[in-house]
Amino acid sequence: MIPKEIFKKIRRIEIRTRRLVNDLFSGEYHTTFKGRGMEFEEVREYIPGDDIRLIDWNVTARTGVPHIKKFREERELTVVLLVDASSSGRFGTHEQYKEELAAELCALLSFSAIKNNDKVGLIIFTDTIEKYIPPKKGRGHVLRLIREILYFTPEHTRTDIGGALEFFSRVTKRKSVAFLISDFLSQDYQTPLRIANKKHDIVAIKIADPRELEFGNYGLMELEDAETGEVLVIDTASSEFRSQFAAQAAEATGELKRSFQVMDLDFIQLRTDRSYIIPLIQFFKMREKRR
Repeated sequence: MIPKEIFKKIRRIEIRTRRLVNDLFSGEYHTTFKGRGMEFEEVREYIPGDDIRLIDWNVTARTGVPHIKKFREERELTVVLLVDASSSGRFGTHEQYKEELAAELCALLSFSAIKNNDKVGLIIFTDTIEKYIPPKKGRGHVLRLIREILYFTPEHTRTDIGGALEFFSRVTKRKSVAFLISDFLSQDYQTPLRIANKKHDIVAIKIADPRELEFGNYGLMELEDAETGEVLVIDTASSEFRSQFAAQAAEATGELKRSFQVMDLDFIQLRTDRSYIIPLIQFFKMREKRR
């Protein structure tokens, strides 16, 4: 039995994200993610202003009247959400945990997809595949995905992005748009990511909490690694420690960004203490200009 607070949270996310989809993101999504190609629809008489490159010369010669070929976009896409459910996602020092931001982001992308008649599927992973929901359409399906992301209790705590990508490549035969949502605290996933990105359109979305990027002066602090259970005591009063920590975090993010650029893979950075709306709109605009 799912607790009432989960239903309330799902409903809040639905209301917020559907409003954003209707007001901002549906058109951006449609423009950014094109269909699989153009499909022949019919031949009709030429009208002044039509593209002469579309003239059907066979029909034109047979009838004596100029005709053109009319095409329509084969719009339907398959979107797959690969969501990291390892224990590091249950961390947050502001209004929401990283996993809660991931759920809201997935809702926004899913409602944008179904509004454009696309299918959406879900892979929840840790260091194993925890849950797989094949792509489907419809509001009820999207609400199920949100519920699973919020309510699902994974059996494992660690992260294996490479294993999730290998599973995705096995179960997804058609070219798809895949959003890989993680904090990317994982190793040895570059090769399966490169392989998957050759066939599919993969967008990497990194979610971080500000405390993973920098520390204020809070004195001595005891920290536990959510995935390994290792406990560390740090002295945040030390300006040297704070500077080194921030520099290392910035270098790790920079290296991640550079590795994705080499693969020609899109990368979005989000934080739990900032709105995701502007980074997403910037991403859509950037993709639109590039295509």
